[in-house]
Amino acid sequence: MARRRESTHDVLVNGTLAPTKAGCGGGGVCCWPVSSHSIRASTQVPDLAAAMTTYIPSLTFPKIAFEQPAIAVLLPVVCGAGIGYSTRPDKTQKTYRALKQPPLHPPAWVFGPVWTTLYAAMGYTAYRAWSIGTSSFDPHTVQLAKQGATLYTIQFGLNMIWMPLFFSMGRPIAATIDIVALTGVVGSMAYVWGQVDQVCGWLLAPYIGWLSFATYLSAGCGYLNNWDFTDVLKEE
Repeated sequence: MARRRESTHDVLVNGTLAPTKAGCGGGGVCCWPVSSHSIRASTQVPDLAAAMTTYIPSLTFPKIAFEQPAIAVLLPVVCGAGIGYSTRPDKTQKTYRALKQPPLHPPAWVFGPVWTTLYAAMGYTAYRAWSIGTSSFDPHTVQLAKQGATLYTIQFGLNMIWMPLFFSMGRPIAATIDIVALTGVVGSMAYVWGQVDQVCGWLLAPYIGWLSFATYLSAGCGYLNNWDFTDVLKEE
C-alpha cells in the first residue's frame, strides 16, 4: 500500500512552537500551519499597546499627587485656574467673541464652571485609581494603576498648554493637534484605570465627552478663521 505523504509544520502550543502533522486523517487533530512571520505579526500589536501604556517614573507626578485626596483634587483645579488667569480672562473672552465660531458653540462664561468641575473629577479619579490599584495584591493591577498615572501626567501637560496655544499665541493648528492628542491619551487613561476600578473609567466619561466637543470647537474655529488669528490678536 502506498503510504500517505505527510509533512510537519510548526504550530503554537501553550506559548511554544511544536511540530505537528498537516494531515487530518487517522483521528489526529487537524491544525493549520503557522509560520514564524505570522507569529511575529500577531505579537507586535500587544507589544505596541504595552509600550503606549508603560509606567515611566520620570514622566509621572510624585506619589503624593495621587496619595493625598486634597492634593489630587486641588492640583488640576488650581493649575487650571492659574493658566486661565495668566492668559487674562477678559482678553480671552474678547478674542473668543471676535473669532468666527462653529455652530453650537457655548457662551464664553460656560467654560470656567465646566472645566473646574472636570478638573475636580479628574483629580478625584486619579486619587481613587491610585489608592485602589496600588493597594491591590495583584501585581498586574498595581502596574495598571502606575501606567494610568503616567498617562494622567502626560494628559495634564497637554491640557494645560492648550489655552496658551490657542488664545495667547494664536496657533489654532498646534492647539487642535494638542487637543486631539489629549483626547487620545485620556481615552487610553480611562481604559487603563477602568481595569483597576470601573467607577474610575466612568468618572472620566464626561471629560472625554467634553474634550470631543472642545476638539470640534477648536478645529471648527480654526477652519472658519482660515487657521490664522493674527488680525484678531492685532486688534487687541
